[in-house]
Amino acid sequence: MGFATGGRGFMLTSSEAKTCPEHERKHLRTILSAHELTKLRKRRYVIDAWEVESEDELRNDFPWTYQRLRDRVFPKRKENNDPKLRREWWRFRRSNREYRALKRGLDRFIVAPETSKYRLFEFADRQTDVEHGAYGIGLSDGWFLSVLSGRLHDVWALAQGGDLGATPRYNKTRCFDPFPFPDPTEDQKTRLRSLGEQLDAHRKAQQAAHPKLTLTGMYNVLEKLRAGQRIEGKDREIYDQGLIGILRDLHDQIDAEVAAAYGWPANLTDDEILHRLVDLNRTRAAEEARGLVRWLRPDYQNPQGRAVAAKGEQGALDIGPTETTAKTPWPKTMPDQIAAVRAALHDLGEATPDQIARRFHRVQSRSVQPLLEILTALSQARLTDSGSFAN
Repeated sequence: MGFATGGRGFMLTSSEAKTCPEHERKHLRTILSAHELTKLRKRRYVIDAWEVESEDELRNDFPWTYQRLRDRVFPKRKENNDPKLRREWWRFRRSNREYRALKRGLDRFIVAPETSKYRLFEFADRQTDVEHGAYGIGLSDGWFLSVLSGRLHDVWALAQGGDLGATPRYNKTRCFDPFPFPDPTEDQKTRLRSLGEQLDAHRKAQQAAHPKLTLTGMYNVLEKLRAGQRIEGKDREIYDQGLIGILRDLHDQIDAEVAAAYGWPANLTDDEILHRLVDLNRTRAAEEARGLVRWLRPDYQNPQGRAVAAKGEQGALDIGPTETTAKTPWPKTMPDQIAAVRAALHDLGEATPDQIARRFHRVQSRSVQPLLEILTALSQARLTDSGSFAN
C-alpha cells in the first residue's frame, strides 16, 4: 500500500515545487491517489523527508523543506496523541518500509488503485509514488503487466476481492498474494512483454494527447463496445480520443496470450477460469509445501537464494458452487429474493453470502447479506461461529 502522509501539508502543487532549491529536490516526488490513477490527473508533489534523522538536520541542511513542513505540518502534529508523530513530525504518518523496499533497484514498478470499477494496472517511474488507497507492485517486466491486465486475473480478482458499496475492491491478500501466475516459456514471455508495453504506452499516449481523457472513461466505452452497444455522443468522443478499437484489440491479444501461457483454451467461461485457477493455486501450494517456490522476483523475495524448507499443506480455497452449477436469474422482488436465498442455503447446507451470490446472475454479496440476516431473525437460518450461515 502507498504512503499515508497523515496531512495535506506534505503536498505541493507544480508551481510550489518549482520554488524548491535544486539540492533539496531529492525530497520531492510525484504522487498519485487512487482517484488520479483512474480519473482526471493533476500534477502533484509530496515532500518526503523520510531519511532525515533529526529536526536539527532538517533545519540546517534543508531549510526550504524545513520551513514548508514547519509551517504546514508541525502545527497539527504537535497536538497529535501519538508521541512518535509529535517527535518525528516531518515524516509521514505511515512511511511504509515494505513499499520503499519493493521499489529499491527498479526503474519502474506497477501501480494500481485499491478500489475501482475496473482492475487497472500501469507502470510508474521510480520518482512517482502512490498514496494510501493505491498499491505499488514491485515488478518491472511487461509480461507481468499483461497477466495482471488480462481477463483471467480480472475474473479471479472480482471473485476473491471485496467491494466498497457497488465498487469492487482489489484486496492484496486475496487478489494478488494467492493468485497463481502462469509459468510461460521465454517466447511466451516475449509476446506478453510486448503486449504489456503496447498497452501501457497506448493508454498513456492517448491521455497525454487528451488531458481530460480518463482510464475509467476509456474502459466504460470499451465495455459498451464489447457489449455491442451504440457508441455515440460523449462516448464517441472518448472512443476517438482513446482509440478504443485499438485498446480492445490489445486486450483481446493479451487474453489469448495469457490463456496460452497457462496452456488453457481462450474461450473458457468465468466459472471455468475461476476453478482452474483455484486448482492451480492448490497445486502451487502443494509445491511450496515441498519446498519449491516459483518466485516472481527472486532478487527481492529471496536475495540469498536460500532453499525453502518443506512445510505443511495449505487448506483449499473455497469458491462456492462448482463449475457445473448453473447460475439462475436474480429475482426482482424482495419476497422472491428471500425465497431464492433460502432455497440456495438449503441446497448448500452452510454458506457465506459470497457463495450464495455466486449462484445467481448479477448480484453481489452485499445484497445477499441482509436477506440472510432476515432469515436468521425468522429462525429460518443461523449464523455459525465461522461467520457463515446454515439452515
